[in-house]
Amino acid sequence: DGEKSGNRFLDSLIKAGFKGKIYSISHTGEEISGLTSYPTVSSIPDVVDYVIISIPAQLTPDVLDDCARKKVKAVQIFTAGFREAGTLDGRQLEDEIVMRARQGGFRIIGPNCIGVYNPAINMPYGPSGLIGEVGAVAVVSQSGGHAGKLVAGGIARGIHFSKVVSSGNGCDLEGTDYLEYFASDPKTEIIGAYLEGAGDGHRLFTLAREIACQKPLVIWKGGRTRAGASAAASHTGALASSDITWTTALRQVGAVKAGSFEELTDTLLIFQQLGKFTGNSLAIISGLADGGGGDSVAAADACLSLGLEVPPFASSTKSLLESFIPSRGSILHNPLDISQAMSNPETIKRAVEHVAKDPGINLIMVIEYVDELTQFATWQDAEAINDCFIALRKQGKPIVMVLPPGLAEDKRAQVERELAQARIPVFPSLERAAKAIANISWYYNFHSK
Repeated sequence: DGEKSGNRFLDSLIKAGFKGKIYSISHTGEEISGLTSYPTVSSIPDVVDYVIISIPAQLTPDVLDDCARKKVKAVQIFTAGFREAGTLDGRQLEDEIVMRARQGGFRIIGPNCIGVYNPAINMPYGPSGLIGEVGAVAVVSQSGGHAGKLVAGGIARGIHFSKVVSSGNGCDLEGTDYLEYFASDPKTEIIGAYLEGAGDGHRLFTLAREIACQKPLVIWKGGRTRAGASAAASHTGALASSDITWTTALRQVGAVKAGSFEELTDTLLIFQQLGKFTGNSLAIISGLADGGGGDSVAAADACLSLGLEVPPFASSTKSLLESFIPSRGSILHNPLDISQAMSNPETIKRAVEHVAKDPGINLIMVIEYVDELTQFATWQDAEAINDCFIALRKQGKPIVMVLPPGLAEDKRAQVERELAQARIPVFPSLERAAKAIANISWYYNFHSK
């Protein structure tokens, strides 16, 4: 049945061009999606490394015994209906599959999970078929839905993953186990996690301290409120824990605590795009088209409220800006409203280059409304303006772009893709950009002490 999850997993692997061998299992023995079908795992003539189970929960133990006979290394159980169901039968069934795994000498991913995404071998994220560029960002998520959205949104925003795993209930391998693997994985440089709980909190935070000293570690803890904790128990069977405890512990070990899905994604993105950044002094540029005074105020508030600095430009920088930008209608200190440049690419380029050379500035935040820019300037001028930011980034100057959504969404998405390819992180709002900058600055400053 093409609509069933097992078939969708199979078709997803085939369409993604998975680099290993794929075998389908069906008691009917019929051909499925062009592949020969086998009645059992143990009847497959070749070595089997990894099994995906998508059948009713009560049938799972017998399949695990069959996997043991085949000496399978890992079994991913997509099937739900175990501990997270909140029933005695569900808990007992989960205990049973763990016992079968111990006896059979293999490990379980899940149950109640979507499994592994590994673009290096064209292993897509579950039935989605998603494959992006290979990179160095690894993520473990107890939620399969969050992991899927992170993969899809990350690919769209230019995040390049090494591996992503949805761990589900974590009856055998839990979040801490995957974090330990990512810590030693030479292909992983940045680590993220969505956790709803931890079986061994002491082990988690001891490991987090060790990881954070070597690689950026960003953790979003779900179930912070009473209602959220109740939902987590129903979702993956996770036990509630104090948000204050998590917040304090993560800060003490030097891991970045994300407060939302957006913050987790934003922070992973800025770590990838900027690399090591310890600065704290920002220049804010607005008014690429139309007035930018209001944005200047809002951006300064967003940055200063998070402990970032928006220092005055050096007197030499201010004098240079005044020499070719009309002062009437402009704000020629920091934040810089450049609206009197009239969207002229050469004028904007000169201004940005002078700001970049200011000795008191570590990073430039640019606010660009693509729909307004294309309204007040030609598309060629808009491209030329963005080219100057890309050229500056290639010279090593950290730049962050804020591209709020608008009416010209197709153009905005095109600009974001071009900036992402140049390792410029793009955010949809001032507040999210400021929070991501504050997170990367805090992390590297914490670990430089």
